[in-house]
Amino acid sequence: MEFVERYNGSGLLIEVEKILYEFKGVQHIQIFQTKSFGKMLVLDGKIQLTEKDEAFYHEMLVHPAMLMHESPKRVLVIGGGDGGAVREVLKHDPKDVVMVEIDENVVKACKEYIGIDMGALEDSRVNILFEDGLEFVRNCRGRFDVVIVDGTDPNPISQALISKEFYRDCAKICDYFVTQSQSPFAQPDYFKSIYDNAEFKNKAVYLGFVPTYPHGLWSYLIGSDVMKIALDLNVIRKRFEKRSIETIYYTPEIHVSAFALPKWIAHLIR
Repeated sequence: MEFVERYNGSGLLIEVEKILYEFKGVQHIQIFQTKSFGKMLVLDGKIQLTEKDEAFYHEMLVHPAMLMHESPKRVLVIGGGDGGAVREVLKHDPKDVVMVEIDENVVKACKEYIGIDMGALEDSRVNILFEDGLEFVRNCRGRFDVVIVDGTDPNPISQALISKEFYRDCAKICDYFVTQSQSPFAQPDYFKSIYDNAEFKNKAVYLGFVPTYPHGLWSYLIGSDVMKIALDLNVIRKRFEKRSIETIYYTPEIHVSAFALPKWIAHLIR
């Protein structure tokens, strides 16, 4: 059996051994056992993660913003029902993590059939709310050191999470904001709309490699209205070592180099 994700006249084919779970509710959730990539989560036909390379994505989504912050103690994760982002956040020893996920079934299925959170979603510091992320941020009266958006490809469920209104509301409640921003190669329109709508006073794009995402090249956007996007390697390295963070993909050196953009991407967002 084969699973194929298609995008713009191309696609990725993955050999599947069996379907472990399937449910249609808020989203169409599928979990597969693959031959080469371990377990794989698919939402509405789009690959969200495979066990083999999920750390490539989650580490690059979380650690740059968390390490730019001197002491991130209160963190908001929007989306991220698989638990990978929360797992990485907890490596920084925060006091309080709020995860806002619209689809409770994603959390239940991932905990039962995949387990990449490694117990993070059961941690006493983590508070999980099953509600709309846009509404949560709009009505939020508290403040977070870092806000992390771990959302799906823009669709009717997640489209609001790439709106100007959402980014403006996020800017009001955090020091640093970070989101995945799609593939600038396979999805340039999505990528550019995210960059244009994120009207932070300070913002930057950085890149990472995730083999099972569209053509492997993936992007992230970090922004802030109150903090600079600082890239001092010595500072990042000292914080990384002090926090005793163990990673598979991320290093302080990769952190800094990820912000060096190819000319064609720089032209997309100039």
